[in-house]
Amino acid sequence: MRADRLVSLVLLLRGRGRLTATELADELEVSTRTVLRDIEALSTAGVPVYAERGRRGGFALLPGFRTELTGLSHDEAIALLVAGSRRGAQAFGLGSALASAMLKVVDALPESYRHTAADVAQRLLIDPETDLLSRRMVTEEVPGSISAEVRRAVLAGNKLRIHYAAAGRSPEWRTVDPIGLVTVGGQAYLLATRSGAERTYRLSRVSAAEVLPEPAQRPERVDLGRVWQERSTRFRTGGDRIDVLVRVDPARRDELVNTALAVRTEESGADGWLRLEVTFQDARHAEWALWQLTTDAEVLAPPSLRTCLRDRAAAIAARYEAP
Repeated sequence: MRADRLVSLVLLLRGRGRLTATELADELEVSTRTVLRDIEALSTAGVPVYAERGRRGGFALLPGFRTELTGLSHDEAIALLVAGSRRGAQAFGLGSALASAMLKVVDALPESYRHTAADVAQRLLIDPETDLLSRRMVTEEVPGSISAEVRRAVLAGNKLRIHYAAAGRSPEWRTVDPIGLVTVGGQAYLLATRSGAERTYRLSRVSAAEVLPEPAQRPERVDLGRVWQERSTRFRTGGDRIDVLVRVDPARRDELVNTALAVRTEESGADGWLRLEVTFQDARHAEWALWQLTTDAEVLAPPSLRTCLRDRAAAIAARYEAP
């Protein structure tokens, strides 16, 4: 809403001092033209914002200006509830609401605490975009309109109609009873039921969503953590899953575990290596994951996977054989 954006603009200028139109546009996730229109609207409303020309110019508020602008909107309050993970806020389409809410929280602090809060913010980093190996932590993009509609159905307890494309299938319309939203590793999921059967939908595969007036058929209270754990367990143990017995160098143990769906057993071998029984999505997933470990891992079972890895290694060796 424009009113919320105008409040955020004032709080940005009050908290950071002079900012350019480009900087404000980046913070508010709008165009510079929109920022200029908002600046004009603030001036018309009597907010003492002024422009400074030149290379170091920008927009600023007259010194000492202050007004009460810290009332949280509905989405901002929800954003703070998921602020333990900024990626969660992004996945649920609440990223801009979280940024706006945090501005209001800082602005509401007593003057003596603001410097401390700013210093703390510089010293803590949660969920960076890459890990120590420079692997990018990807957050799936979900259009804001879809996130907002799904979120509204979940919180209001209404039925939801979604245009959803399951893996390898054409999209189709489905009417579901939403239970809750979960974010894992930058991916957002809708937990729901459909005709009484449990269903889990990945939000990035929803191309359209519509809240229906009918109330959803769902329990009044829910333990979302338990529901997610139960569905995760069923997911890992169903379909074309493959169990693999492997011996691995302890130094590469975490890499193996991080690529597997589940670890069933683990023990130390007499040779100093670990023996693990792990579950993979399917045979191709297992072959890919174990190939990454090169000679630091050896598949003991099943024999078919040993054969696949041996044939793959032989083909590579033949390719690079000296002429």
